[in-house]
Amino acid sequence: MLNIYVDADGCAVKNEVYKVADRYKMKVFVVANKAMTIPQDPNVQMVVVSGDFDAADDWIVEKIEKGDIAITADILLADRCIKKQARVLGPKGIEFTEDSIGSALAMRELMTNLRHMGEMRGGPAPMEKKDRSQFLSELDRIIQALRRGA
Repeated sequence: MLNIYVDADGCAVKNEVYKVADRYKMKVFVVANKAMTIPQDPNVQMVVVSGDFDAADDWIVEKIEKGDIAITADILLADRCIKKQARVLGPKGIEFTEDSIGSALAMRELMTNLRHMGEMRGGPAPMEKKDRSQFLSELDRIIQALRRGA
Protein backbone atom coordinates (compact mmCIF):
# COMPACT_ATOMS: atom_id res chain seq x y z
CA MET A 1 0.00 0.00 0.00
CA LEU A 2 1.21 3.45 -0.89
CA ASN A 3 1.96 5.59 2.20
CA ILE A 4 3.10 9.16 2.73
CA TYR A 5 5.65 9.96 5.44
CA VAL A 6 5.88 13.60 6.51
CA ASP A 7 9.01 14.88 8.24
CA ALA A 8 6.73 17.18 10.18
CA ASP A 9 9.02 19.37 12.29
CA GLY A 10 8.97 22.65 10.40
CA CYS A 11 7.01 21.26 7.43
CA ALA A 12 4.98 24.07 5.86
CA VAL A 13 2.82 21.85 3.63
CA LYS A 14 1.18 19.43 6.05
CA ASN A 15 -2.33 20.72 5.26
CA GLU A 16 -1.70 20.25 1.54
CA VAL A 17 -0.56 16.67 2.17
CA TYR A 18 -3.73 15.95 4.19
CA LYS A 19 -5.95 17.23 1.36
CA VAL A 20 -4.25 15.21 -1.36
CA ALA A 21 -4.03 12.07 0.78
CA ASP A 22 -7.73 12.34 1.61
CA ARG A 23 -8.60 12.59 -2.07
CA TYR A 24 -6.62 9.40 -2.80
CA LYS A 25 -7.52 7.68 0.51
CA MET A 26 -3.85 7.25 1.40
CA LYS A 27 -2.28 6.64 4.80
CA VAL A 28 -0.19 9.55 6.14
CA PHE A 29 2.36 9.25 8.93
CA VAL A 30 3.16 12.63 10.51
CA VAL A 31 6.52 12.13 12.24
CA ALA A 32 7.86 14.67 14.74
CA ASN A 33 9.60 15.13 18.09
CA LYS A 34 6.42 16.44 19.69
CA ALA A 35 2.71 15.94 19.19
CA MET A 36 0.95 18.16 16.66
CA THR A 37 -2.65 18.75 15.78
CA ILE A 38 -3.66 16.51 12.91
CA PRO A 39 -7.00 15.94 11.19
CA GLN A 40 -9.45 13.55 12.82
CA ASP A 41 -8.98 11.02 10.05
CA PRO A 42 -8.19 7.31 10.50
CA ASN A 43 -5.75 7.57 7.58
CA VAL A 44 -3.63 10.24 9.30
CA GLN A 45 -1.44 9.02 12.15
CA MET A 46 0.74 11.15 14.44
CA VAL A 47 4.05 9.47 15.33
CA VAL A 48 5.97 11.11 18.17
CA VAL A 49 9.60 10.04 18.38
CA SER A 50 12.21 10.80 21.05
CA GLY A 51 13.91 14.18 21.02
CA ASP A 52 17.16 12.58 19.87
CA PHE A 53 18.83 14.14 16.84
CA ASP A 54 17.63 12.38 13.68
CA ALA A 55 15.05 10.26 15.57
CA ALA A 56 12.26 11.26 13.17
CA ASP A 57 14.51 10.63 10.17
CA ASP A 58 15.52 7.22 11.51
CA TRP A 59 11.88 6.24 12.10
CA ILE A 60 10.88 7.27 8.57
CA VAL A 61 13.81 5.41 6.98
CA GLU A 62 13.01 2.29 9.00
CA LYS A 63 9.35 2.26 7.89
CA ILE A 64 9.40 3.65 4.34
CA GLU A 65 9.28 1.19 1.48
CA LYS A 66 9.71 1.17 -2.27
CA GLY A 67 7.00 3.29 -3.86
CA ASP A 68 6.12 5.23 -0.71
CA ILE A 69 6.47 9.01 -0.61
CA ALA A 70 8.51 11.08 1.84
CA ILE A 71 7.82 14.80 2.29
CA THR A 72 10.91 16.56 3.60
CA ALA A 73 13.25 19.49 3.14
CA ASP A 74 16.03 17.46 4.80
CA ILE A 75 18.46 16.50 2.04
CA LEU A 76 20.18 13.81 4.12
CA LEU A 77 16.80 12.19 4.85
CA ALA A 78 15.87 12.50 1.17
CA ASP A 79 19.05 10.65 0.22
CA ARG A 80 18.32 7.84 2.68
CA CYS A 81 14.74 7.46 1.40
CA ILE A 82 15.83 7.43 -2.25
CA LYS A 83 18.23 4.61 -1.42
CA LYS A 84 15.16 2.65 -0.26
CA GLN A 85 13.51 3.38 -3.64
CA ALA A 86 10.94 5.78 -2.20
CA ARG A 87 9.87 8.98 -3.93
CA VAL A 88 10.86 12.18 -2.12
CA LEU A 89 9.25 15.59 -2.50
CA GLY A 90 10.46 18.83 -0.95
CA PRO A 91 7.94 21.35 0.45
CA LYS A 92 8.43 23.71 -2.49
CA GLY A 93 7.41 21.02 -4.98
CA ILE A 94 10.86 19.90 -6.13
CA GLU A 95 11.28 16.12 -6.29
CA PHE A 96 14.59 14.68 -5.12
CA THR A 97 15.70 11.88 -7.45
CA GLU A 98 18.71 9.62 -7.86
CA ASP A 99 19.90 12.03 -10.55
CA SER A 100 19.48 15.21 -8.47
CA ILE A 101 20.36 14.13 -4.93
CA GLY A 102 24.14 14.24 -5.47
CA SER A 103 24.14 17.90 -6.45
CA ALA A 104 21.68 18.71 -3.64
CA LEU A 105 24.04 17.07 -1.12
CA ALA A 106 27.02 18.98 -2.54
CA MET A 107 25.12 22.29 -2.37
CA ARG A 108 24.11 21.54 1.23
CA GLU A 109 27.77 20.95 2.14
CA LEU A 110 28.86 24.15 0.38
CA MET A 111 26.20 26.24 2.14
CA THR A 112 27.13 24.72 5.51
CA ASN A 113 30.78 25.65 4.95
CA LEU A 114 29.89 29.19 3.86
CA ARG A 115 27.74 29.67 6.97
CA HIS A 116 30.57 28.43 9.21
CA MET A 117 32.94 30.93 7.60
CA GLY A 118 30.42 33.73 8.14
CA GLU A 119 29.89 34.26 4.41
CA MET A 120 26.19 33.36 4.48
CA ARG A 121 23.40 34.06 6.93
CA GLY A 122 19.79 32.98 7.05
CA GLY A 123 18.01 30.05 5.57
CA PRO A 124 15.78 29.25 2.65
CA ALA A 125 13.37 31.77 1.19
CA PRO A 126 9.89 31.75 2.76
CA MET A 127 7.08 29.73 1.20
CA GLU A 128 5.03 31.53 -1.42
CA LYS A 129 1.66 30.74 -2.93
CA LYS A 130 3.32 29.48 -6.13
CA ASP A 131 5.46 27.07 -4.05
CA ARG A 132 2.34 25.54 -2.49
CA SER A 133 0.72 25.26 -5.91
CA GLN A 134 3.81 23.56 -7.33
CA PHE A 135 3.92 21.21 -4.34
CA LEU A 136 0.28 20.18 -4.81
CA SER A 137 0.76 19.63 -8.53
CA GLU A 138 3.93 17.60 -8.08
CA LEU A 139 2.50 15.46 -5.26
CA ASP A 140 -0.52 14.67 -7.42
CA ARG A 141 1.76 13.78 -10.38
CA ILE A 142 3.90 11.46 -8.23
CA ILE A 143 0.87 9.66 -6.78
CA GLN A 144 -0.64 9.15 -10.22
CA ALA A 145 2.67 7.85 -11.58
CA LEU A 146 3.02 5.41 -8.68
CA ARG A 147 -0.55 4.19 -9.16
CA ARG A 148 0.15 3.58 -12.86
CA GLY A 149 3.27 1.66 -11.85
CA ALA A 150 5.64 4.13 -13.52
